[in-house]
Amino acid sequence: MKKYRETNFPKIFDIIIVLLVLTGVFFSLFVHDNKALLTTSGLKNFKYYTVLSNVFAGIVSVISLAVTGEKKKNVVTVLRLTAASMVTITFLTIALFLGPLYGMARMYRNANFFFHLVVPVITVINYLFIADNAFVKLRATFMSAALTFLYGFVYLMNCIFNGIGEWPDTNDWYGFLNWGYPVGLLIFAVITLFSWLVAVLLRFIRNKIS
Repeated sequence: MKKYRETNFPKIFDIIIVLLVLTGVFFSLFVHDNKALLTTSGLKNFKYYTVLSNVFAGIVSVISLAVTGEKKKNVVTVLRLTAASMVTITFLTIALFLGPLYGMARMYRNANFFFHLVVPVITVINYLFIADNAFVKLRATFMSAALTFLYGFVYLMNCIFNGIGEWPDTNDWYGFLNWGYPVGLLIFAVITLFSWLVAVLLRFIRNKIS
């Protein structure tokens, strides 16, 4: 893979990620699909962890295309790891939990085809095999867990102060509180821990490949 990192191929991969994220954002804003789950209309889609994590991945690719210098590359590498681990959480949550629970076909429609599947897979491939990444220290893995925890905290606070509501006007759009707040808190704790473990695993694989 070293030969790829010494060419313009990493930049091409970043451009592809940016274009795919922009395509997903376009579908999120302007193409509403009533048969798709975990989507709504317009800017309200930005309440979803999926959309936020994918947009973050796109922003990281934009930063990577813009920055130069070794110190800046080190920062970009940490951001790449964070983005890769966050979209992996999205991918695995849909593939292993929400997809089997609510139906796989409805999870990969419209914008979610890009955000639940295409962008996560390409972002991880880019981080592991394509991008010219620096060595990442273990402490960098906590950034993904911190951002995931922050999202979960805001999610729960919104449900507590504004109420859970009823479908389709619910603040518990992932259904994590269907079994009550204790179970919901446990689910978020597991997801936060899992996001850190995913970051640790991706870091380990990437550093070994390096």
